Amino acid sequence: MGGVFEPLKGGGAAIALDEIEISILRSLAVQLLELIGPGEPEPEPDADPLAALFAASDGPTEPPSDPALARLFPDAYGGPETPANADTEELRAHSAEFRRFTENDLRTRKREDALAVVRSLDGLSPAGDGAAVLEVDGELRLRWLGALNDLRLTIAARLDITEDDESAVLFRLPDDDPRKPMVMAYLWLGGLQETLIETLADAL
Repeated sequence: MGGVFEPLKGGGAAIALDEIEISILRSLAVQLLELIGPGEPEPEPDADPLAALFAASDGPTEPPSDPALARLFPDAYGGPETPANADTEELRAHSAEFRRFTENDLRTRKREDALAVVRSLDGLSPAGDGAAVLEVDGELRLRWLGALNDLRLTIAARLDITEDDESAVLFRLPDDDPRKPMVMAYLWLGGLQETLIETLADAL
């Protein structure tokens, strides 16, 4: 897996992907969609708009039990930089209230990001050399950035990877380590994310 994003003249970014890379990216994005879960049901045509508005904001108050979902939807308060003398009960209450009003919308955005990745990959047709060029710009480029970040967070949770692990452990895994394929995917996704961010910087 060696494809990375490169800037396009006039804005946007492009990447050449072979069939294996397309398959891996699509499979990971579909798994992310399954993890996030289905969207909220559409309101009935004759439903009270005000009631629908309040219902849409009535999300969960407790953090997810799945470690991967907990990384995708972390608590807004009480992180590692919280002062030692902070009131934990108060922070927990603030986090619950924040989650109730924001998590459903955040899930919708992450779902749309992953769907955008799947749909853009479905539109690719590898040529005779086995590669296809994907071009992304505007909102689609931001969708890809969001999905790549969510994929890396999910894999990191599954492998119990921390930021310190990236240089200390990941590059030294033996080939027979069962984690090696997912670690390689994690590192590749990091390269995609980094080079896609660089194309945004080039456009400024």
